[in-house]
Amino acid sequence: MMTGLTAERVRRDVEVVARAGLEIDTFLEESIASISRAVPFTSACLATVDPSTRLLTGARKYGDLLGRNDHDHEFGLVEYGESEPTAFMSMAESRVAAAGVHLSTAGNLEASPRLSRFIEPRFGYADEMRAVCREGDRVWGGLALFREPGVPHFGEDEIDFMATLAHHLALGLRSGMLAALAGSTAPTSASGPAVLIVGGDDSIRQTSLGADERLADLLAGQNSGAPAAVIAALVGAARRFARGESSVPPRSRVRGASGMWLVLHASPLTALGEHDGDVVITIEEARPPEIVPLVVAAFDLTPRERDVTQLVLQGVDTKAIAETMHVSTYTVQDHLKSVFDKADVRSRRELISRIYFDQYVPRMGSELGPSGWFTSHESPALGAG
Repeated sequence: MMTGLTAERVRRDVEVVARAGLEIDTFLEESIASISRAVPFTSACLATVDPSTRLLTGARKYGDLLGRNDHDHEFGLVEYGESEPTAFMSMAESRVAAAGVHLSTAGNLEASPRLSRFIEPRFGYADEMRAVCREGDRVWGGLALFREPGVPHFGEDEIDFMATLAHHLALGLRSGMLAALAGSTAPTSASGPAVLIVGGDDSIRQTSLGADERLADLLAGQNSGAPAAVIAALVGAARRFARGESSVPPRSRVRGASGMWLVLHASPLTALGEHDGDVVITIEEARPPEIVPLVVAAFDLTPRERDVTQLVLQGVDTKAIAETMHVSTYTVQDHLKSVFDKADVRSRRELISRIYFDQYVPRMGSELGPSGWFTSHESPALGAG
């Protein structure tokens, strides 16, 4: 049984590493090791999500689950293609910080298709506890802990304890994304957009040239699950969206292993017979308007600081910003100082470079082509798979 002293020490340890500015992999390694002292588990999985759509952007596995990636595509379909109270999306919408499947179903595990039809038969786990990594209104990820048969199910005290860690876990994920940006180098140009067609039987039926490169870029580090989970999550979400069961657009932004930011879209295809249920997935380099809101959110700026930052990114000078916002230039300078501190930069130029991650800055002087992208780095035409 977890003692109060152990719980407090673990909570303090997780809070410390969450505020240490560590990259995500290091933060998770430290925090999950600490959590295991208070809440023992057989395995763990941390899913990162796009805070705008709450769709999966990557998964990292620990313990018995590490390296067991053969069923990751099935996880994505189950998690985002179906709905149950302990699905991460459902928990986020109902603002449930943590929940245990055995406890929430009163032991009737058939009430959880995810556990009874996927987790138990594929991995042999008897119970699952989940925590939503939420900071304010933004969700940055979800943590799932599993236990094997023959050990006690997750108890109410453990679930309540995990709920107290949700904010710290979110802070660590948000800060970890910024830490990765600070240490990154400019990514190399990729081969252009990739297109995948996923059939109604959930197999990938067709791909464009360069799709394998894009998929490999979705790996999330040494503890990564398979990129198939990210694709399957979009497929499941797209089908629910098409059926009118979800208002969440099937779209996510992912920072690839290369350092390049990607945007993934899913669209159900209208077809009959054997092609019913087909979904087309597009993976392409994200453009500034798609990524700036995500990084600005990660800086945890106030609404006024976000307004100032947006105007700075548009090249507006301090006097014009003051006139636009109907404040004094001194107030603008105060906002800028706060923004610089949060972004860990010392100038407007550094701020722009930090937000655009050097992915776009070297091209900012180029003219735009017909596609709306920089002419010196126009994407090549799609190939046929």
